[in-house]
Amino acid sequence: MTNQDIILVTGATGQQGGAIARELLAHGYRVKAMTRKPEGEKARELVRLGAEVVQGDLNDEASLDRALKGAWGVFAVQNTWEAGVEQEEVQGKRLAEIAKKAGVHHFVYSSVASADRKTGIPHFENKWRIEQRISELAFPSYVILRPVFFMENLYSPSFKPGIDQGKLFVGLEPATALQMISVQDIGKYGLLAFEKHAQLNGRAIDIAGDERTMPGTAQVLSQSTKKTITFERVPIEDVRKFSVDFALMLEWFDRVGYSAKIADNAKEFRIEPTTLAQWAGRQNWA
Repeated sequence: MTNQDIILVTGATGQQGGAIARELLAHGYRVKAMTRKPEGEKARELVRLGAEVVQGDLNDEASLDRALKGAWGVFAVQNTWEAGVEQEEVQGKRLAEIAKKAGVHHFVYSSVASADRKTGIPHFENKWRIEQRISELAFPSYVILRPVFFMENLYSPSFKPGIDQGKLFVGLEPATALQMISVQDIGKYGLLAFEKHAQLNGRAIDIAGDERTMPGTAQVLSQSTKKTITFERVPIEDVRKFSVDFALMLEWFDRVGYSAKIADNAKEFRIEPTTLAQWAGRQNWA
């Protein structure tokens, strides 16, 4: 890969795609940033950073054909909670198939940690099937990134309102240790997946930066927010009423859990993992 090769980043105005696009741009690479809303502020910011923003929709094959034109590499990510499990799988396989037809050399797919472990979690299992399809397509090179729970989730509407009130509401057992990663670190692994495409060809890498129980997470958040945060377990049946898929995931975390090799990855890939304390200390909790 050279600095003249074009990399198409899907979901470029989202969390993962945005992190990948910014990291690539910061290192001088040519980025096509695909988004459904090229007129949006996040898209305009990518233009200011040097990206070519292109309109594209994972449900629109013609737009994918246009976006993929001239691309050497692709970073692919889909949103389960927006698309739904079945449609996410359709989107992931379709993008890979069209990329192969377009002559893409290197394909990087963001899956989920433990996708290959027969978890029984619908939005893990569908990503495993996407991974298998990518492997079948025989790209000249491909890499699968498998991130764990995002630290940024704690700043989302699912958790932050409770944190603002001094409570960390999560449907996990107090003793369950949950692996987490900052989106910024996903960006670093994304850069690595392109720069080391030959060496990493065919690899699927589970990536994480820290591991904490929920009481331990509440303690870290207390230090960062300068107020007392306490963990309160949400009954799993209450979670199930909201989402069966999400409840299955939490139950699996309690029974089994992620198994990314944090220290081994840091040594092999020379990416210093962001800890929860470091991430939380950078957020504006006011």
